[in-house]
Amino acid sequence: MRGLLSWPLAMLLLFLQPWETRLQSTGPSCHTGPLDLVFVIDSSRSVRPFEFETMRQFLVGLLRSLEVGPNATRVGVVQYSSQVQSVFPLRAFSLREDMERAVRHLVPLAQGTMTGLAIQYAMNVAFSEAEGARPPEQRVPRVAVIVTDGRPQDRVAQVAAQARARGIEIYAVGVQRADVASLRAMASPPLDEHVFVVESFDRIQEFGLQFQKRLCGKDPCAEWGHGCQHQCVNAPGTFYCTCNSGYKLAADKKRCLAIDLCAEGTHGCEHHCINSPGSYFCRCRVGFVLQQDQRSCRVIDHCSFGNHSCQHECVSTLAGPQCLCREGHVLLPDGKSCQVRDLCNGVDHGCEFQCVSEGISYRCLCPEGRQLQADGKSCNRCHEGHVDLVLLVDGSKSVRPQNFELVKRFVNQIVDFLDVSPEGTRIGLVQFSSRVRTEFPLGRYGTAAEVKQAVLAVEYMERGTMTGLALRHMVEHSFSEAQGARPRALKVPRVGLVFTDGRSQDDISVWAARAKQEGIVMYAVGVGKAVEEELREIASEPAELHVSYSPDFSTMTHLLENLKGSICPEESVGAGTELRSLCECESLVEFQDRTLGALESLTQNLAQVTARLEDLENQLANRK
Repeated sequence: MRGLLSWPLAMLLLFLQPWETRLQSTGPSCHTGPLDLVFVIDSSRSVRPFEFETMRQFLVGLLRSLEVGPNATRVGVVQYSSQVQSVFPLRAFSLREDMERAVRHLVPLAQGTMTGLAIQYAMNVAFSEAEGARPPEQRVPRVAVIVTDGRPQDRVAQVAAQARARGIEIYAVGVQRADVASLRAMASPPLDEHVFVVESFDRIQEFGLQFQKRLCGKDPCAEWGHGCQHQCVNAPGTFYCTCNSGYKLAADKKRCLAIDLCAEGTHGCEHHCINSPGSYFCRCRVGFVLQQDQRSCRVIDHCSFGNHSCQHECVSTLAGPQCLCREGHVLLPDGKSCQVRDLCNGVDHGCEFQCVSEGISYRCLCPEGRQLQADGKSCNRCHEGHVDLVLLVDGSKSVRPQNFELVKRFVNQIVDFLDVSPEGTRIGLVQFSSRVRTEFPLGRYGTAAEVKQAVLAVEYMERGTMTGLALRHMVEHSFSEAQGARPRALKVPRVGLVFTDGRSQDDISVWAARAKQEGIVMYAVGVGKAVEEELREIASEPAELHVSYSPDFSTMTHLLENLKGSICPEESVGAGTELRSLCECESLVEFQDRTLGALESLTQNLAQVTARLEDLENQLANRK
């Protein structure tokens, strides 16, 4: 029974140290044709060191008997115990010497005997195309040789059946203490050709020649020293040489010469000649297309295809169609559409109030009642305007630090167009989040430079958005005389500007209404996720003049145009007497009348002085 079961695979083990020497003398003689061969080696603790060395020499000897190479036999080696380790995959080596070197450096794992786990690894990994196995459609045989000396510690029957169902031919070699039932459960049918039992590692050589006969057959190409450079083809009683595609056989019928039709100079390609096996084809440079003669090239007119979708003009380039826009327009990110160039957003126009783009140029405008200065950018100011302005700035977590810096710059731009002074405009700043903090009150700073420096020094609070609490603080504290607000008797306008980017976490209705009842003119500026209903509730009527909104922080500077024309006060009062702004027409007429009256009074006084001087001159003359 043992002789029947053990003849093919035992020959795998033939090539131990002495038998390796014998194979070396004859050289490789096994012509198997294309084959994917994986050895699954038991390196558990039951395999003693000298026995493992015997198995190592067996593998080396067998490798020397095989015709290995990418187009012949590909070999992979896996060892296992309680775990599985790939020694080298099918794709790793094409030279026998590299395989032998890897086998000689093999170190046993010396643990348990998980044979079922090893078969599963071979099926799913070792025989995968990623590891070097050839695709199923090539019909290259897949052979697994399992060498073990004991009983598996896991189940092998089911996983071995799955491997066989996938087309893997399994040889099971049992040495010494191996369990024959397990070997039979693993091996492919017929069992008498795929199951081998060896009494000891020392006797592996008895079965080597039988297994070699199993794999090998008569091969004149292998036995007669054909000398073919590329391929040897067997024929009845003889052989002949052939060359790989793109080569031709030399006169000696053994060597192969590359066919280079392009080098012969008769191809006629205008740009490039590309060799292909036994032929050639012409190729054009980038931006050109091959003509019908398959040799000459012409420039590709991409615009003539009519699918460029350019709104204005299409220009054909070597890289493809490119869209251009007419003067005064700019190309949009889609690379096709054009829009009128908005120079106001594209350049630092410097307009104090409003910039109007006019295609290839722009101009600055001032709000009604103010005139454009000689620089064409700034507007005359209401220098006699008196106002107490308190800014409520949202410092909640949703604003984020980088956007809070943009808010501070925005506040300073508001400061730039106001006449900041103790007698003119006074500015206070309050920041709010989950709590409220006065950054500086109305009466602290008397110049715009001081206010702007203080704004830049404000630190971001983060946390929640208690807008209602901030409005209460403004009404009860910020506009008090203790904080620097001027007495109500002076009728100095009180203005509150709330800046926020989201929904309030507390009620705003009570203190928004209270602020307006107290005579405070309220403005609401919203950015991003600010709620329009809340902005309108905060702001004074009409909402269209007192509510401003920007979708994001980077574009909110355009809100300045609305605020500049609104915050500048129309009238102010000082020292208990109503004063009209000198920027108003009525004030200018009134000023002119007062000036003419003063000049008339001066003229009368001058006439009186002149008469008195003449009288004195007469008196002096009479004395002489």
